[in-house]
Amino acid sequence: MQNNESSIVENLLVNQSWDSLQEALEKLLSEDEKVLVTNAFATASEIYQNQYLSSGKPLIWHHLEVAKIAVFELGLKSSTVIAAFMHSMDIKNDSFLAQIESDFGKDVAVILKGFCKISELPTERLSFQSDQFRKLFLTMVEDIRVILLKIAHRLFDLRNPDDLNKEKLEKFILEVKHLYIPITHRLGLYTIKAEFEERVMKFENPEVFEQISEKIQASKSRQEVLMENFIQPIKQQLVEYGLDCSIKWRTKSIPGIYGKMRDQNVDFEQVYDLFAMRIITKSPPKHEKEDCWRIYSIVTDLYSPNPKRLRDWITSPKASGYESLHTTVKGPEDKWVEVQIRSERMDLTAEKGQAAHWLYKDKPEKKDAEEWLNQIRDVIENPGQLHFGSYKRDDSQKSDKIFIFTPNGDLKQLPGGSTVLDFAYEVHTQVGSTCSGARVNNRIVPIRHVLHNGDKVEILTTKKQAPKPDWLSFVVTERAKNKIKRHLKEEELKEAEIGKEILLRKLKNWKIVSSDDVINHLVKFYKTKSSVQLYHMIATEKIDLVDLKRHLLSLSDETKSQQKTETTDFIPESRQAIKSSAKDDFLIIDESISNVNYKLAKCCNPIPGDEVFGFVTINTGITIHRVNCPNALRLRQRYSYRFLNVKWKESKDNPTFNTAIRVSGKDTLGLVGEITKLISSDLKVNMRSITFDTRDGRFEGKITLQIKDTDHLEQLLHRMGKVQGVERVARID
Repeated sequence: MQNNESSIVENLLVNQSWDSLQEALEKLLSEDEKVLVTNAFATASEIYQNQYLSSGKPLIWHHLEVAKIAVFELGLKSSTVIAAFMHSMDIKNDSFLAQIESDFGKDVAVILKGFCKISELPTERLSFQSDQFRKLFLTMVEDIRVILLKIAHRLFDLRNPDDLNKEKLEKFILEVKHLYIPITHRLGLYTIKAEFEERVMKFENPEVFEQISEKIQASKSRQEVLMENFIQPIKQQLVEYGLDCSIKWRTKSIPGIYGKMRDQNVDFEQVYDLFAMRIITKSPPKHEKEDCWRIYSIVTDLYSPNPKRLRDWITSPKASGYESLHTTVKGPEDKWVEVQIRSERMDLTAEKGQAAHWLYKDKPEKKDAEEWLNQIRDVIENPGQLHFGSYKRDDSQKSDKIFIFTPNGDLKQLPGGSTVLDFAYEVHTQVGSTCSGARVNNRIVPIRHVLHNGDKVEILTTKKQAPKPDWLSFVVTERAKNKIKRHLKEEELKEAEIGKEILLRKLKNWKIVSSDDVINHLVKFYKTKSSVQLYHMIATEKIDLVDLKRHLLSLSDETKSQQKTETTDFIPESRQAIKSSAKDDFLIIDESISNVNYKLAKCCNPIPGDEVFGFVTINTGITIHRVNCPNALRLRQRYSYRFLNVKWKESKDNPTFNTAIRVSGKDTLGLVGEITKLISSDLKVNMRSITFDTRDGRFEGKITLQIKDTDHLEQLLHRMGKVQGVERVARID
């Protein structure tokens, strides 16, 4: 018997709700639309049969009530009503969604698909990233009815908290507070926004809400008398001056009053402007400003204004186009009243135009999806003009940004087309460099996978992974590109150092003297951009060291053969020109030579131990050059007959010879002093000149020294190379 009574009550509840919805739709829908709605209700009733809310009410009643909010309070019609009936169904099945589209139309399928998508968004950390989340939320929506249906659903939830457990209620309160209140504000749904704010406050601060509510209610009759006494003199003056105006007033909302109490740190009775009044004049455009100021004069003559509270947005309208005069005056019983004065045109612009209340109240960010919502504001406020087909987001309106969730629920904003690897680098450089894939919405995908709005991404990493050149071909963000390039450059330099060590070791084994000439020759031979690239190719085995050795040795043999042939050709002639030893074909260079005029060439500064040759000049005798002198090849090509072989003889007096060295490396504190101390004090070498140049943390210097011979020079170069910070030291040819 009790079950029968319960069933009767349930049926009565559902029937009453269904009847009131049908009555509201009677004049709004065509006959075909009514049939679709009836069929949808029958389908939903069958699917939700024997399903109940926490309060024990039938689940179908919940859907009916959401549909009623959509119709009565949002002005929506058949497609949204049908979607409201079906929004609890599992529509992830493509065949089921296709069946809905076939039975009830494409719009219903689009609304349900969008509703399901935004319902799955994680909102646990919404309060920490509200702005980002709202942008994500709005960029995911392709049809405004998705948002409106969600608003209707949350309004039902907050009106019926008994149907929710504590955890769900807290989650929905968070969503309403940080997501739906700002959106209803932007859409101009002020009545729903005010209800949302009151219900959130009632949940979060029930005692304060109740106290303020009781005080407002207790003083309601007195407030009405107070405002009537305040308005009456103004009305009389307006009539006397021939001004046709309408006047509205209201007590500010409980959350608004509480906000002022909290911000100003005052009690309810001390709230500065508890009442708000608007005077709207029906003036022609030519007399708008004049009439507004006349009204201002009337009000301030009657009541004392607070000069600090005057806001003149008529003389200088806001950038948004908002125009109005605001002042706060002291009324009867010393109560402060905020008065707004504007024309009908100004009021229309403020309420429905670009300067709507949400725009001038908040700091506007008219971008992307929020701008799209603003464009349809008039449609929301005029439900009779609703033609939703033209208010769907087309491709040109879709945002070029996407919002991605981390596993913890944090949001990252990325450019459209970003990949898993872009997201990994957005999280952290090391995460990007070791990224091997990701789990996107619980599905494993590769690093090249392109992400979509609202994806939840967990990056997978491995220590074996490292950035590769081909990564640059598919990443989108500049951050990812720069990080990959930097890593590749650093790796190239590391491998180049290894390649350099390999080459120098091999040259020593092959009895080939390492010099800048050899390296520069190899750079040209292998057509690399720099010595770093040459060393890198050696380290990565892109250059075959066997071929490199064969090339250098053949080059050395060719040079020696050429030198031998040319020497044979000019030795007899040289003997006629100068005095030489009777036992060999060499001119001995030492201090005992008195009858032969010779000098050391300044272009290469030869010193004992260098391989040298003599060149017979016309006026100055013989000039001694190093065999690798930069001028040797040119002289040999043009004056081979003037060449003669010469060699050094060990001297007893230890003479010194000028030579220059170049040193470079990292610029560190005290480096120059350490180098000069080593040369002068430790090695007892005289310096003739020294110059250093530093730039971007690096230095390069040139030092002219007095050296005994090549052994002495090699010892000095070796010791200088050990100085911390010195990376390269070499003789200048």
